[in-house]
Amino acid sequence: MFKEYKTIREVVGPLMLVDQVQGVSYNELVEIRQENGEIRKGKVLEINGDKALVQLFEGSQGLKISTSKARFLGRSLELAVSEDMLGRVFNGMGDPIDGGAPIIADMRLDINGQPINPYARDYPNEFIQTGISAIDGLNTLVRGQKLPVFSASGLPHAQLAAQIARQARVLGNDEKFAVVFGAMGITYEEADYFIKDFNKTGAIERTVMFMNLANDPAIERISTPRMALTCAEYLAFEKGMQVLVILTDITNYAEALRETSAARKEVPGRRGYPGYMYTDLAQIYERAGRIHGSKGSITQIPILSMPEDDKTHPIPDLTGYITEGQIILSRDLYKRGYNPPIDVLPSLSRLKDKGIGKGKTREDHASTMNQLFSAYAQGKEAKELSAILGEAALSDIDKLYAKFAVEFEKRYIAQGFNENRTIEQTLDLGWELLGILPRSELKRISEELLDKYYRPWQD
Repeated sequence: MFKEYKTIREVVGPLMLVDQVQGVSYNELVEIRQENGEIRKGKVLEINGDKALVQLFEGSQGLKISTSKARFLGRSLELAVSEDMLGRVFNGMGDPIDGGAPIIADMRLDINGQPINPYARDYPNEFIQTGISAIDGLNTLVRGQKLPVFSASGLPHAQLAAQIARQARVLGNDEKFAVVFGAMGITYEEADYFIKDFNKTGAIERTVMFMNLANDPAIERISTPRMALTCAEYLAFEKGMQVLVILTDITNYAEALRETSAARKEVPGRRGYPGYMYTDLAQIYERAGRIHGSKGSITQIPILSMPEDDKTHPIPDLTGYITEGQIILSRDLYKRGYNPPIDVLPSLSRLKDKGIGKGKTREDHASTMNQLFSAYAQGKEAKELSAILGEAALSDIDKLYAKFAVEFEKRYIAQGFNENRTIEQTLDLGWELLGILPRSELKRISEELLDKYYRPWQD
């Protein structure tokens, strides 16, 4: 039986106080019925004695509290899920916005999800091919991993997100693969770009999109990633699919969290963000993974734009603690026209060693990865030395390393947003570039692999 109250005492911004309530719980859904029949929705943010603080989804403009009734529904926000969601576009509240028919629910799931028993988790150890050499070859994405992209204002993280969504796949013919794309606080132009790109390339057929625009309410922005992850959990653990979840932009989500916290007059933490932001982000990120006995998996790529390019800002800082590495985009590479501008040296995938090697990618992957990292680092040092002292100060071997760094950036990193490379093409390109260096310099690769793959550079 629904509980209905005429005791709405106060409305301030998106918050509403309801008095004399009983049996109401945290996160419970609320319907506010007005005298003219209009219904607005909200959820319970806080309970204090017989008072409930409710956050409105649609805002409070035009709401007459003297004649309105608050109806508590006894459940939290749910998403109607079905395999028919593939190929569809929804808003941040889970309602279709593509003009298609409503979803006939196979199940209705609480968007807050169920905590996964750590003992039930399976270790991520299978390769996912994104078609991007800087990720596949050097910072490999593994099925069930959380690997964020750290971007900055003005960098092309939207194009990178679209490229990964288009190209990503698991190797093997018997695996059903799906992408769940959650966009938070993006502009109409960005939303239009994603929808057109996915439709044009056919990627929409295996994709579920949740789009929250910049002018949508903050509370909807907070629900968007949870909607996306609830859909992903259904596809992965009920339908046995391999699901890649791309969430952009986590910074917009955190700003909505700060806005909600300020409206509740909570004591702020670092830079005004709520003290529980770490816990809140962890609730999102930790919904990725694999479970023993389940064929499906959820792999997560959250994308965030670092305010003022600052890696120590609370959002990237806390994200780095929770996730298993990071892909960092470089403003310098972008200015020089190299796309996607992935800065491979500070980037890191902590699980990359678990997803590569014989039977997963190729037996030479680990060795060439380490050698490419080492050679590129030495090449950048040689280029910096040349800029300070002049090229005449470099030894012959330093000049080769500098040449390697130039070719590596031009050919390995700068592949563009439309080229889809197989892991074999990426590894072969790595060997081609290593041919710039004398065989004696490749100390991280076994003689057996050098005999099989090494060929001197041909100008």
